[in-house]
Amino acid sequence: MRIFSYYKKAMRIIKRYGIAALFRYIYFYFIRKFSKKTEPHFVQEYQKHVNNLLKVYPRNAAMKIAAGSGGIESGDNYIETGVLQKEILLHYGLKPNMSIIDFGCGSGRLAHALPEDYNLNYLGIDVIVELLAYARSRSPKDYKFNIHKKLLTIPVLKETADIICAFELFPLLLHEEIFIYLEDMKRALKNGGKVIFSFFEFDSRRHWSAFNDSVNDRKEILSAPLKTFVEKSVLKLWADKIGFRIVEFVDGNDKKFNGKDYGQSLAVFEKMP
Repeated sequence: MRIFSYYKKAMRIIKRYGIAALFRYIYFYFIRKFSKKTEPHFVQEYQKHVNNLLKVYPRNAAMKIAAGSGGIESGDNYIETGVLQKEILLHYGLKPNMSIIDFGCGSGRLAHALPEDYNLNYLGIDVIVELLAYARSRSPKDYKFNIHKKLLTIPVLKETADIICAFELFPLLLHEEIFIYLEDMKRALKNGGKVIFSFFEFDSRRHWSAFNDSVNDRKEILSAPLKTFVEKSVLKLWADKIGFRIVEFVDGNDKKFNGKDYGQSLAVFEKMP
């Protein structure tokens, strides 16, 4: 079937652009396929960010600052943000003995805050070795951590997780990458499992400052990490296309979790049986 589809595509190219175009297409296909640049943009961008922080700050401070998207002040909120992330998960059904994937776990804010007596099957995934090492040093010994750089997949078997969370990760990715990850998160979730993630949206006035900061960063450093915005209307479309049930959207200003707001907006999707 794949050979037949390639043949049809080749015939379309020849018919529309000529045989020379087909050879150019094949040439660039193999250039892309075997390119030595195997790491995605977000790995390179965030590795540079972490390296720069380590040059300026002591390791402990750099790891805490790197965990958040709020700049230097985010390091001061390392513990508080981890506790708030824990409260969000508890609000949406985290229970003892569950399997949880902390996707984009960074330097371990959430892992450090999770209740140790819950006996969770915890897996933290990130693309930066330095962040994972710091997270591992501050977490229970039975928590697992995994470096993951190359493929837009969740490196677990299907239907293994009760909850997948992605706090402050999706703003670093392109829309297509977010969609691909959400597709694979559905594969990795058990039936009835939830994916909980944060995002920036222009519909939230509070998020304009984040966009303005990103504009200024882009003027000064072209390789600065992305700050991607996604509107609820887009997320609703993606949930429908992938087959998630939308549990809830929470505005970044909503003080929903013990009288506190998260800052970034939140989305909760559920995998239906």
